[in-house]
Amino acid sequence: MNASPILYIKRGCPYCRQAAAFFSTHGIEVEIRDVSKSQAHMQRLIEASDQGNVPTFVYGDFVVADFSVDELLDELAERPDIRRRLGLGDNDDET
Repeated sequence: MNASPILYIKRGCPYCRQAAAFFSTHGIEVEIRDVSKSQAHMQRLIEASDQGNVPTFVYGDFVVADFSVDELLDELAERPDIRRRLGLGDNDDET
């Protein structure tokens, strides 16, 4: 998987701020795409996730749409391969 992780956000969204802070705290570089600033980003979000809600995390074929950090962690627990690629260990569940 060569593509960088993408985090789709909207300005003013508290869940988006929490998601961005989670990735930053864990040293995970994500490409931030603000769909409130770009119709093209919104279109790509819809294409990737079949919906337009944020935050949405896209990393290859791994997509978590409209999530809280706890929901993201639940999804990552089901995909240890993605956890490893992101550099998250078993003890990296704190927000």
